[in-house]
Amino acid sequence: MIYARVAGTGSFLPGKPVTNDDLVARGIDTSDEWIAERTGIRARHLAEPDVTASQLAYEASVRAIEAAGCQPADIDLIIVATSTPDYIFPSTAALLQARLGIANGGAAFDLQAVCAGFAYALATAEKFIRSGSSKRALVVGAEVFSRILDWSDRGTCVLFGDGAGAVVLEASDRPGILATALHADGSHNPILCVPGQVNRGSVTGDPFLRMDGQAVFKFAVKVLSEVAREVAEQAGMPLDAVDWLIPHQANIRIMQATGKRLGLPMERVIATVAQHGNTSAASIPLALDQAVRDGRIQRGQRLLLEGVGGGFTWGAALLEF
Repeated sequence: MIYARVAGTGSFLPGKPVTNDDLVARGIDTSDEWIAERTGIRARHLAEPDVTASQLAYEASVRAIEAAGCQPADIDLIIVATSTPDYIFPSTAALLQARLGIANGGAAFDLQAVCAGFAYALATAEKFIRSGSSKRALVVGAEVFSRILDWSDRGTCVLFGDGAGAVVLEASDRPGILATALHADGSHNPILCVPGQVNRGSVTGDPFLRMDGQAVFKFAVKVLSEVAREVAEQAGMPLDAVDWLIPHQANIRIMQATGKRLGLPMERVIATVAQHGNTSAASIPLALDQAVRDGRIQRGQRLLLEGVGGGFTWGAALLEF
């Protein structure tokens, strides 16, 4: 039997932290107290105009590959979860493959499930490995959300940041990823979307992120609680056996409410949203890597990763690290 295990993690945040006070200094009608109280966010990182998602993905990937003790040439599958790709095409994954110097490599493709993108990508890569199609996959979440923010809308622009996180997933004879679950319901698309597109050389529609915050909060807490229970049941594991909950880093209140519904205290929730804000598909692997590198997460521990994003999409993965 072939299983898939996480062999290494990596992450990258561009530039210096931009604090809430820095945003106020830039003319945004808000305050550190207003943002922190409602979201738990204290800072975020914003990529320079010439820095792309594939560049952020490369930096995170190099760290993950090094942590896994392998070389780029050993990677035979690359999946990049992103809503802010470098180009319409080629894929950010193909551009990352080229940056890593992998010639004539295995499959490389992007996956778009917004903030649930990393959960979707991890589950997809696991299926490739368990089928025998791939032996070592690079799974990345990379975003430059600052490019799609309306900086006059304080309800959204203060929430998001740029960054990337990555894991190397490899074939193993020991179970690593114990259960996954993915869902979507497109009927909820109006409450979180970027309703624009490029058409004949011009942007049509609205090219900025739009969100109904209260509706997103209610929906997120509901489905994150449900999908966590789903993967635990699938794995035959009680939720209190989970060592760490690593949710999408959107809002501290969502994480607190989800943890409470699941009976998991905040002492067992990895929360890094204060340092980097909502980085969409990058947020779960960013939080995972930070907790691995600071020693909180140890080999053999059980981790519950989950995310929810515009679409609406949501998913979770239960794994033994």
